[in-house]
Amino acid sequence: MSSTITPYLADTLRRLADQYEKPDFIVGDPSWFMHQVRGRENQEVTAFIAQAVSYGSRKQFMPKIQRLLDASDGNMASWVAEGAFIDMIPRDDGCFYRLYNNRMFNSFLTALQSMLRSHGSIGDFIHKTSHDALSACESLTGYFLNEGSEGIIPRNTKSSCKRLCMFLRWMSRTESPVDLGLWKDFIDRRTLIMPMDVHVMRQSNALGLLKAASASMTTARRLTDAMLEVFPDDPLKGDFALFGLGIDEASRATKEYMSN
Repeated sequence: MSSTITPYLADTLRRLADQYEKPDFIVGDPSWFMHQVRGRENQEVTAFIAQAVSYGSRKQFMPKIQRLLDASDGNMASWVAEGAFIDMIPRDDGCFYRLYNNRMFNSFLTALQSMLRSHGSIGDFIHKTSHDALSACESLTGYFLNEGSEGIIPRNTKSSCKRLCMFLRWMSRTESPVDLGLWKDFIDRRTLIMPMDVHVMRQSNALGLLKAASASMTTARRLTDAMLEVFPDDPLKGDFALFGLGIDEASRATKEYMSN
């Protein structure tokens, strides 16, 4: 085990991962939506759309995802494949969500529609084009860029592709009450890459797992390598551990504030 990960830190990370990877984790988390629908293709599409909208405050993006789910009557796969989204999201410059305008999100869904019609499902597309999590990210970023959809899916994998990595965790991890494991036969969970958000960066730097000022794919893979030392068969179990550490620290800070 590397010098940055002491036995105590490793034990703490394992304990927190077990503590927080529970069924109630999905309450208030964007992964909740893929558990509300049935059918492999529908779960894939619901999860993919949920990850695309999952930035900013949960209080803002969770209702937005729910509106999309409601508009599709719980069948986002058919809603996208049939182009029914045009009734809700016209090709104009009106605001859809924060920095996304209607035209951007319509273009994103149109590209997804093309993928579903050409390949059958997102999973079938990934199975044909990818052999691990990094190549899956490359396939997805390249596809949406080539389809003319920009601003929602990253242009390439120089960035950390945080939301795509989160989506791949949902699709590929097995033996989890949170993640679905639909793609376990063609995306090995050992190749998954840590989703790098501000919270994960802060925790990882504080623990000495990283020395980085900004998130990138290189940084995300470096953190994943550290998590492989603790969870050699399942590095993204570390995602739950770092989440739990943040919750624990926030709880302690609140208690200290209230006691003063």
